[in-house]
Amino acid sequence: MAKLTPMMEQYMKIKADYKDSFLFYRLGDFYEMFYDDAIKAARELEITLTKRGNGNSESIPMCGVPYHSAENYIKTLIEKGYKVAICEQVEDPKTAKGVVKREVVQLITPGTVMESNMLSESENNYIASLSHFQDGSFVIVYNDLSTGENRIALISHGWDAVIHELYNQPIREIVISSNLPESLQTQLKDRLNVTLSYQNEITFNAEYRNLSENLNDERLMKGFSRLLNYIQYTQKRSLDHLKKAEVIELKDYLSLDMYSKRNLELTETIIKKGKHGSLLWVLDQTVTAMGSRMLKKWLERPLLDRQRIEDRLDMVEGLYQSFMERDSIRETLKSVYDLERLSGRIAFGNVNARDLIQLKHSLERIPELKIILKQFEQKEIQELADSLIYPEHIVELLEAGIVDDPPTSIKEGSIIKDGYHETLDSYRYASRNGKKWIAELEQKEKQETNIKSLKIGYNRVFGYYIEVTKANLHLLPEGKYERKQTLTNAERFITPELKEKEQLILEAEEKSVELEYQLFIEIRDRIKEHIPELQHLADVVSQIDVLQAFATVSEKNNYKRPTFGDKQLHIKNGRHPVVEQVMKDGLYVPNDISLDENNNILLITGPNMSGKSTYMRQLALTVIMAQIGCFIPTDEAELIIFDQIFTRIGAADDLVSGQSTFMVEMLEANHAISNATDKSLILLDEIGRGTSTYDGMALAQAIVEYIHNNIHAKTLFSTHYHELTALEQSLPRLKNIHVRAEEHEGNVVFLHQINEGAADKSYGIHVAKLANLPDLLIERASTILQELETGNKAEPTTEKLESGQLSFFVEEEQPDEKQKENVTNSKAGVLQSLKELNLFDMTPMEAMNELYRLQKEAKK
Repeated sequence: MAKLTPMMEQYMKIKADYKDSFLFYRLGDFYEMFYDDAIKAARELEITLTKRGNGNSESIPMCGVPYHSAENYIKTLIEKGYKVAICEQVEDPKTAKGVVKREVVQLITPGTVMESNMLSESENNYIASLSHFQDGSFVIVYNDLSTGENRIALISHGWDAVIHELYNQPIREIVISSNLPESLQTQLKDRLNVTLSYQNEITFNAEYRNLSENLNDERLMKGFSRLLNYIQYTQKRSLDHLKKAEVIELKDYLSLDMYSKRNLELTETIIKKGKHGSLLWVLDQTVTAMGSRMLKKWLERPLLDRQRIEDRLDMVEGLYQSFMERDSIRETLKSVYDLERLSGRIAFGNVNARDLIQLKHSLERIPELKIILKQFEQKEIQELADSLIYPEHIVELLEAGIVDDPPTSIKEGSIIKDGYHETLDSYRYASRNGKKWIAELEQKEKQETNIKSLKIGYNRVFGYYIEVTKANLHLLPEGKYERKQTLTNAERFITPELKEKEQLILEAEEKSVELEYQLFIEIRDRIKEHIPELQHLADVVSQIDVLQAFATVSEKNNYKRPTFGDKQLHIKNGRHPVVEQVMKDGLYVPNDISLDENNNILLITGPNMSGKSTYMRQLALTVIMAQIGCFIPTDEAELIIFDQIFTRIGAADDLVSGQSTFMVEMLEANHAISNATDKSLILLDEIGRGTSTYDGMALAQAIVEYIHNNIHAKTLFSTHYHELTALEQSLPRLKNIHVRAEEHEGNVVFLHQINEGAADKSYGIHVAKLANLPDLLIERASTILQELETGNKAEPTTEKLESGQLSFFVEEEQPDEKQKENVTNSKAGVLQSLKELNLFDMTPMEAMNELYRLQKEAKK
């Protein structure tokens, strides 16, 4: 390789420390990239790739972006999961000897962005760390750098629990040790679609000891230190806004695995991956961005503590009943900006004067908000009002120091008010009076020379000058004017008097701008001392915003307050909160749901499209809404506080992990029955449909029996296997219900009403007709169905069809005539084997395999 220039040697040395990042290397007014960085950046950013010669006839791939517009390019790279190292000049080029010294001043990663245009207002932007310990436990640490939030969870029950926990949070980047097994790293990347970063060395910085005062477990300390070390390495600055680490006790919250969150569409829809159509979309009547973020956090972690739930419901009820006061709260909150992220930016050092004016306007609304809350009778709302501590000293500082409409730049002046600082006022007086003097001098020179077109101007290169057209040069007196610049049609001059004033004016302006910047930094740093106060205020305002949102959506949609018991669940006229918003003109059909100790499984039958899945989902969403402290879409309801919700609803392949629809179905079912307790809610929809009829029916029945006999969880189980409805006779705590449908003139009418008992028909062909399948096909299917129902074999109309569904188990050859002679003995053996089975000591899969073996014996 040819010898590099000193500048390129510097670049290569810095780049060696940031191999997994784009290095934005500052050269003048551009950030330049070289070699592979340039090639990749040119492709990703769609910018021109050029080449740079190094003096040895070789050229280096190169591309660059203007530094003043670099933010948009950085945003593009970050959104694609890349990292960007910002390399700046750290010494004055005028005093530098040789190559100007450069250093990376910040490493921007997907999980550590602070710029507002790279963040979603209503979403947290988490970076997480994952630490693995010899006892098999894992520690997950979450940090949102934009808000300063730190949360820690200890997981002791396996890798699957880690994946479920991480999946349920909006994580952009995960910091791990390079020693984490490669297979687990691959799962993190593929299943969670995150950027992986590495931090092997763990050292605890005493400067941040106060952040970990409540961490009494060495594993938590190590996990927290890993993430903190990485953030310090990337940001290279003080992080005064980081909050004390909050330990997440997972046992205090309703557990929602990744399947349930996806199937229930809590925060985004399955198909479009958007907020519209999710439960969050219905509930989000918040006014502030920080309130919207808190709502999402509450929704992802419903409460288990009954008293905390009731406290929230008490406040929602108070707000619900006081429309005028609630409306006043909403109007007041509309003037409150994002206090959480403003606090973060102040501490981080990337706040501008306009941000501080937003802070002032927000804080000015606190006394008004407090007065409104004091009007409520509920003690919990009174306590929230008492928590609103008005930081008058900050408002007074900002009112005295920052102009009402400042520019975005903090280095060009015009941001500090007159009267705030005596020296600044003197500079401004000199500058303003100097400019007035310049205007008076211009008039004076025009009169003395009798040159009407004479003017005094200014530019940054030549300073102040007197300009006279060449046609009037003969009118100038000799000796007074010193030529400064020659133009095509004019000459520019300076006089001793103008030169003296120029120095005073420019010095005053330059010093004024420098002093304004220093004063702004002083104001910012004085506010930084009160970051904990501002963060506490932001937390209280966010709670108020979420609670008023619950009250607003409850009144708007006629939700009712639930009550809680220990044994029975009864919902009268329950509705699906999302579906009823999508349907027009109030067409949604409400239904009752009842579960208790004597009836903890509902077996639901009925045709496709009749509403079975909707009925099941609405129960889960109702439970979640209640356990976050919101009113619910019912006429009245007594609920049980559930510890976990498991769902198997809908059919989808998991292509990332190479799993078929049926395998996903089995994995989700297994996850439910392996982890559920008698305080859990299980929703299983059409279990067994992914395999052959007998296999599917056997699996479905075995799962129902296992839940009934071993788990005792409240369960909704929908199925097309009408044979399973006979289980009501053998399982005392199972009850049949069905979705009502009627046939009229050959067409099916779905009534969406839940009635007791089993459905009498499947109506599958009617659904196919609604889907506009060809009439000839529908007629043929009807003929085949009729023949099957009467026991007559339906002959194919053309060639014999091969079975389109393979068994999940290994099929054996059909028995020959000799084998058929042993049928009687075989069936007797099957009956004896059934009597000897101890199902309670078997796993679901063992039971299914044994059932399949006996079924084969019975068929011989």
